[in-house]
Amino acid sequence: MAESGDITIDLGTQHVLLTGGTGFVGQAILERLLADHPETTVSLLIRVKSGTSGVDRLRHLLRKPVFKSWRDRVGAEAVEHALTTRLRVLEGGLDSVPPLPDDLDLVIHSASSVSFDPPIDQAFETNVGGAVGLYEALLATGTSPHVVHVSTAYVGGLRKGVFPEAGLTHDVDWRAEFEAARAARSRVELASRQPEVLRRFMADARGKHGKEGPLAVSREAEAARAEWVKAKLVDHGRMRAESLGWTDVYTLTKAFAERAAEQMWAAAGHRLSFVRPAIVESALRHPYPGWIDGFKVADPLIMAYGRGMLPEFPGVPDSVLDVIPVDYVVNVILVVSANPAGAGDAQYFHISSGASNPLPIHRMFSNLSMFFTANPLPTPDSGSIEAPVWRFPGGRKVERAVRLQGRLNDARERVFIRMPSTDRTRRALAQVDQRRSDLESLQSLTDLYRHYIQSEIIFDDRRTKALQKALADSQPADVVADIGFDVADIQWEDYFQGIHFPAVTTMTRAFSVRPASSARKEEALPQRSDVVAVFDLEGTVVDSNIVEQYLWVRGEGFGKASWPGEVASLLASLPGYLRAEQRDRGEFIRAFLRRYEGMPVKRLEEVVSGGFAQTMLRHTMPEALERLAAHRAAGHRTILVTGSIGALAAPLADLFDEVVAGTMHARDGIFTGYLARPPLVDEARAAWLVQYAERNGFDLAASYGYGDSHSDLVWLELLGNPSAVNPDANLSREALRRKWRIRDWKRGPLQLTSSYVAGAARTDD
Repeated sequence: MAESGDITIDLGTQHVLLTGGTGFVGQAILERLLADHPETTVSLLIRVKSGTSGVDRLRHLLRKPVFKSWRDRVGAEAVEHALTTRLRVLEGGLDSVPPLPDDLDLVIHSASSVSFDPPIDQAFETNVGGAVGLYEALLATGTSPHVVHVSTAYVGGLRKGVFPEAGLTHDVDWRAEFEAARAARSRVELASRQPEVLRRFMADARGKHGKEGPLAVSREAEAARAEWVKAKLVDHGRMRAESLGWTDVYTLTKAFAERAAEQMWAAAGHRLSFVRPAIVESALRHPYPGWIDGFKVADPLIMAYGRGMLPEFPGVPDSVLDVIPVDYVVNVILVVSANPAGAGDAQYFHISSGASNPLPIHRMFSNLSMFFTANPLPTPDSGSIEAPVWRFPGGRKVERAVRLQGRLNDARERVFIRMPSTDRTRRALAQVDQRRSDLESLQSLTDLYRHYIQSEIIFDDRRTKALQKALADSQPADVVADIGFDVADIQWEDYFQGIHFPAVTTMTRAFSVRPASSARKEEALPQRSDVVAVFDLEGTVVDSNIVEQYLWVRGEGFGKASWPGEVASLLASLPGYLRAEQRDRGEFIRAFLRRYEGMPVKRLEEVVSGGFAQTMLRHTMPEALERLAAHRAAGHRTILVTGSIGALAAPLADLFDEVVAGTMHARDGIFTGYLARPPLVDEARAAWLVQYAERNGFDLAASYGYGDSHSDLVWLELLGNPSAVNPDANLSREALRRKWRIRDWKRGPLQLTSSYVAGAARTDD
């Protein structure tokens, strides 16, 4: 066909079915069909998603940048006309293909998984099951359209040397592998529910989330179980693929999809063409230079380098990175679509650069280094990230260096986690977390891409070059310049420096620098009466805890003679209190408040109204009071909440609209040391807050919360405007991860008195 020079580029009035039309390559195909083949009718298989119909998803799709040139050229009225006449939506997916039209002339199957490393069952269901579902639906129509099956050049698997443009020669039973992949999930799910495995998940969850409450622990344990299942299935796919001779489960399943197409479609006497692109990246020319829709295969590596996350590289410097612009891929697909093979035959085309215009890894590095040296990514402190220098020491040395860096990072964490929570230690822990994330990303990228960056496979492209020559021989030069795909014409330095790198960095540069959560500008509080501002007491409003408060009570209410015994008793009990605090905040509060056993109720009231009140007020943080006053001025209901007893919060009660605290049981005017009800902490406080808002008509999504402890996380996350105040290490981490505001409130020079508090309360009222 191509060899004879007898070639056409016109699809005329064909009815085209396009799968994967919302994906990267699919969008570019659809744009070309709309812009260059105006007589065609296009049916698209689009899944209903999040309650949005297929038609609405298509309407939204046509607003994307890839279609801008076409929209501008034809006008809004023509776009709407195309939606109602030329374009037809078939709602469904490849796992549930609806009945297909019986007048199809051409099918372009470009849908597939977008991940190289999904769980094995998902990869098979999408890539193999999807192909099977499509061909079964086509066979049910009783018609014989030409099918262009978009695959990948890497179906050649783990091989060295030239991979021809021909059918695969393996003898693996793809149907048996499909059934085994489906069964894998059941086996792994069952294993994940075994007691010994669940005990490990629960133990880890208690260590991380015990202070939030039992529901938080169970949620974390279940999330860990699900992640374990996913990791096992990903590993299952990776190892099965390598054991059969493929790079990963993505290329394995794409190879099996080809075999399914050959057996189900070509063998039944139908026309079938395979287009196998290599690594598809941003457009060289059409619809405009640099068009890309999200990160593609090489882009995570590019951005990891620019962010300084790849200090060294495990690739082989003279191996070939086979990159191809997306518009070249689309051009080949459409020319092949217009020039089918004979009935019962399959034809194969590689659209790749490695044979005709190779790009060695060391040349790619030179481009990366030049670009990010001239255009470094910024750092949060107004600096810039220095571009790393790669020496290509080999994969094993890089992996050893990653493991060593991981151990050093863990050691740093153990040091900082034991230090007092300050702005400095929080920054250090944030750096530890970021470093861990970077190292994990580096390891993940290395595992995922090692076969692509150490590849010695060369994709033969003689058939594709013959197709390009036939195109050049039969079409005017301007047409060839527009829809041609001669990879020898690509100037890699121009493409990367001037087109591709700017495109991928533009997607992230705006988000590279964000103000620190503690440095964001304070916004004015909105005037609303349906908003609450909830303040924790210890560590948030006052820089003290219930241990210090107990010592203040004992110091004011009892003689000095009792101090040595009290201090000795407290020191002896301290290890037990610390263990209780680490396990469960409520357990610690109950255990410690037992120390009030035997104290007369009136004596505590006298102590609190006397010297204790003055001490408490001296330890109250002025910034907390300023924030409190701002909330009251905005009409918000202010609530002070403590897991301790209300008597100890009495000195500050007049500043708030409401104080929610525990009470201690008393008998004959003497405290028994037992709380009247469980302390209002962690999940109990969250449950109270939800009920309080429902009963009183408050909008939690617009409300505010201030807490200092990891145990506060569970109720802070219910609020639309949470703040971590002087947070401990774990809350600080969560606040940074969730981009919550972090506030450093300290006891200032303002010496508060009971008269000041009374005056402030009267002023607010």
